[in-house]
Amino acid sequence: MFRQFRSEVSSALADALASLDLPTDDLGIERPPDDMDATLASSVAFRLAGVVGDAPPNVASDVAGAVDVEGYDYLVDVDTAGPYVNFHAGERYLADTLGSAADDEAYGSLPDRDTTTVVEHTSANPTGPVHVGRARNPIVGDAVANVLEYAGYDVDRHYYVNDAGRQMAVFTWAYETFDEDDLDDEPARDRVEYDLVRYYRKGNEFLENADPDAVEAAEAEISAILQGLEGGDEATYERVGEVVDAVLGGMKGCLARLPAEFDEFVKETRFMLDGSTDDVADRLKETEYAVYEEDAWQLELDDWGIDKNLVFLRSDDTSLYTTRDLAHHEWKFENYDRAVTVLGEDHKLQADQLDATLELLGNDVDQLGHVIYSYVNLPEGKMSTRKGTGVMLDDLLDEAVDRARAAVESRMDDRIRDDDLTEEDVERIAHQVGIGAVRYDIVSKQPAKAITFEWEEALDFEAQSAPYVQYVHARCCGILDEAESAGIAVPGVSDPVDVDVAALETDAARELLREVARFPAVIESAAEDLEPHTVATFTREFAEAYNAFYRECPVLTAESDELRDARLAVVAAARHTMANALDALGVEAPESM
Repeated sequence: MFRQFRSEVSSALADALASLDLPTDDLGIERPPDDMDATLASSVAFRLAGVVGDAPPNVASDVAGAVDVEGYDYLVDVDTAGPYVNFHAGERYLADTLGSAADDEAYGSLPDRDTTTVVEHTSANPTGPVHVGRARNPIVGDAVANVLEYAGYDVDRHYYVNDAGRQMAVFTWAYETFDEDDLDDEPARDRVEYDLVRYYRKGNEFLENADPDAVEAAEAEISAILQGLEGGDEATYERVGEVVDAVLGGMKGCLARLPAEFDEFVKETRFMLDGSTDDVADRLKETEYAVYEEDAWQLELDDWGIDKNLVFLRSDDTSLYTTRDLAHHEWKFENYDRAVTVLGEDHKLQADQLDATLELLGNDVDQLGHVIYSYVNLPEGKMSTRKGTGVMLDDLLDEAVDRARAAVESRMDDRIRDDDLTEEDVERIAHQVGIGAVRYDIVSKQPAKAITFEWEEALDFEAQSAPYVQYVHARCCGILDEAESAGIAVPGVSDPVDVDVAALETDAARELLREVARFPAVIESAAEDLEPHTVATFTREFAEAYNAFYRECPVLTAESDELRDARLAVVAAARHTMANALDALGVEAPESM
């Protein structure tokens, strides 16, 4: 409904501007300021004031007078508030919103776009457990994929595995060289990546501290592994694959707790074995931008505004990660209509070089989108897997559940004693709220902004956090369950919605319905801009609207059956809206809290 209303506003405003011989290239349609009673507003008068030579309020008045609302389904009135042109929707808009949202558990999902999309995220090197600093990638990446699915895209989630670089050669050499007795510590957890990462750390320690002759011999073995991979040696692939697959198996267990799951783990060695990496290197050599400098083949990318050359082939003809990633992306373009990659801020230059080189190779880089994020810190400081001093994502999730359990128990002691909420319920809610708090706190921030994760903010039931918005869904479920228990037909559950929206006489009920109507457009915009944090912003604004409705509009004790049924329909619509908004963010929606 909101999307249609916005389209009607755009059409009516463009026609009005054309009738006044004014430019229609920027309509300035936006949500009105909070103190304005309108469904949508336009700030176009600010832009046109200089063109017309008059004050913005006068321009707004002239534009509003030229708008014709006849023939539209939802647009019924236009007025002004200072420099803004305000557009008002009628009763049919609210009625259609109520019927659609209350009846449809999938409310907010947009029609199929018949567009295949691959979202590559996380892709952490398989050298050990996932640490907190990198936690933003799977959380943001999974939310990006979810939002795209809600927006009608056919989405595959990929994890690109770096199984051919020096790190994996060092890891493989160390795993084959050292024994358990050579290691200094016990695994931090009983899971395979915590066990094997000790060999990786031991290997790095040896290379940094051993005598030069021993290091030289080790480097020769590591180099042989890299050469074996480059040359397609099957035995080398099996050696490296044993380590890679074992560590990935453990990392999957950690990521599943978020949850973040993948349709495919795509190994970079795939593009070495099939010859596509060699093909990319050969094609790059033939371009006018290729130079051989400092014992390596490089690309000069100054024409793309990039002042650092891209090295794509070493002097011994071994490829680099970026060379293989170029082949990987060309494979994506062959198999998908759109490709999205979630990358840490330290990969920004690499992403720019990749885009420029793909374009140079003749690819349509409009197919490609990047989400660049800053890392997550804890107040204790930065983290490092190689040194073994990091805080692991598992630790963060454990503590989140423990803290959420304590918070739930402190709020719910009376209900537990009354057997209204069992210990099993508390444990379920603790996981939903605790892990939801981590995900929500991280995904709700603009990706480019650095995050220092703070427990007090993330688990604050009263602030704009995961528990705050999750509680809206739980309240909706509680009201609907109570209605069903009392034998009252629940709209959209027991019966199709058939209520008179005119019965909703309060501003709070109508404002909540307007927020419900906005949700599909929020999904559409978030998918277009690859910005799932805007969905989180919507959930907070929606929670505020719902809480106002909850305070002002008693449902089951309403003055009449007609009003009760109308308000029940609003609650059903709110439940579906919040459940799906949280689902798009990858946050669970508890039915009780």
